[in-house]
Amino acid sequence: MKISPCRLYGKLQLTSVFRGVLKTPVVAAFMRYASAPSEEKPYLYGEFVSRVYAVGGNLTQAVKSAVFEDENPYIKGIAKKQEALAEIKNSALRELSAFSLLASLTPADFAEEMGIEEGEIPHFASESVHLEGEYTSRSKSIEKYGYGMFASHGMFRVSDDKKIEPVVSQDKVRLDSFVGYGEERAKVIENTRAFLAGKPAANALLYGDAGTGKSSTVKAVANAFFEEGLRLIEIRKDQLKLLPTVMAQIADNPLKFIVFIDDLSFRKEGDDFSMLKAALEGSASATADNAVIYATSNRRHIVRESFSDRDGDDVHRNDSLQESLSLSERFGLVVSFLKPNKTLYLSIVKELATRYGVEMPVQELEVQAEAFALRKGNRSARCAQQFILSLL
Repeated sequence: MKISPCRLYGKLQLTSVFRGVLKTPVVAAFMRYASAPSEEKPYLYGEFVSRVYAVGGNLTQAVKSAVFEDENPYIKGIAKKQEALAEIKNSALRELSAFSLLASLTPADFAEEMGIEEGEIPHFASESVHLEGEYTSRSKSIEKYGYGMFASHGMFRVSDDKKIEPVVSQDKVRLDSFVGYGEERAKVIENTRAFLAGKPAANALLYGDAGTGKSSTVKAVANAFFEEGLRLIEIRKDQLKLLPTVMAQIADNPLKFIVFIDDLSFRKEGDDFSMLKAALEGSASATADNAVIYATSNRRHIVRESFSDRDGDDVHRNDSLQESLSLSERFGLVVSFLKPNKTLYLSIVKELATRYGVEMPVQELEVQAEAFALRKGNRSARCAQQFILSLL
């Protein structure tokens, strides 16, 4: 079914369930174009296309993203497994039909309406789409697709005003990009699979030397299981007091979440220490059933201990010391990523050289790789990659 942009404007004005979609940049620009007098349409068409270009140049994908990311009473009810009123459901389907028409518009439709040759106007990509069917299908598997900002993004951070927000340029690292540490990584993957399957899963601590791929492993796992409904929320060490707030925001969400704390360490016990301890022990106020905590640390016991801690004036000094050092024991899964020995380091170097197409005699490659590690001060997977990149 074809419809002119101006006639479509009348349909979209009646939007009620997906009202928020009308405020997104591309759709708002379309509404300004469609409601404008004829003499203003060329200018506003240019503005509309610029908005489409800003999100990749495909109108269909822009409208689909706006619809799937919209948080509205209809989708929230589905997420809570509540039956929607017939009136709300019918309105939602009718509006999805109108957005399908919008997403399927072509430059030719606009050119005809403005009375301008199609070759004289800026073009964008679009395809025919049936949003009613796609939305219904996604709704039936909402535990995998999610809704709102979680529908399109895989990684999130916590802002200083306590809000969860998407990471726009998220790390795209993949599991098959790693060399070495296969056994260690497999433990994290297995635990994550159990979590997604609704089986008992553990909070995990990945500890070990810098540059061994601990943080990248967590992010790669999140990327690998995005299609199965896994999302990652990174929280800074200084934000640990916000754990209950973050957990409360995701508690009713149908998706599963990794709450990720990178480079975790404490100088001494405090509010942040206590909050993490409560979360790891399953305190109702600090955890959510659909979340696990994955943390990385360069220290096995997380808490930095000094000699003054051992010689303090606490009457029960040993009890306090053991309390601090036992925080890591509250993680159900502890995986060590230790500094590679020479054999593993050179194995990583040679595999990366093959992947990057570096052509050099093996003996010379090994000598240069060892010399590079000596200059860097240590061997690590990161050092191996930096060496290969230096050759390129």
